[in-house]
Amino acid sequence: MSDGSLRDASVVVARDADGLVALLSADFPAHGGDYLFLPGGRREDGETPLECARRELREEAGVTAQQWRSLGSHAIMLGSTARVHLFEARDLTLGPQELTETEADFKLMWWPMSDALRAVHEGRFLLPAGPLALLLADHRLVDG
Repeated sequence: MSDGSLRDASVVVARDADGLVALLSADFPAHGGDYLFLPGGRREDGETPLECARRELREEAGVTAQQWRSLGSHAIMLGSTARVHLFEARDLTLGPQELTETEADFKLMWWPMSDALRAVHEGRFLLPAGPLALLLADHRLVDG
């Protein structure tokens, strides 16, 4: 089964100078409650994965970053060529969130990485890209 309507997406692990991670939460009634997630979303026409990551981080978290590191890209699902691109952002500047009407209930929080990883193990994330990005950002094999 193929789904040509899926578009690439980007997800961001934003870490401040103290190592805290930007997490969002919102209620997803169709899935039974409140879940955590990282800033991210679908790529718009003409955007590169990094441009998408920068835009989503600015809109959903009100954050801009000077340092970016790719954490890789992965298929969203087998029946589609769409990919999710994972990034780590550092050297952050905080500003206001730019939420759309459908994002109005997004709550921004800053958590220690250890607490975010604990929430992964507790099943508090609805989608898999956020947990994967957190694990990859926390476990660097080689810098460079």
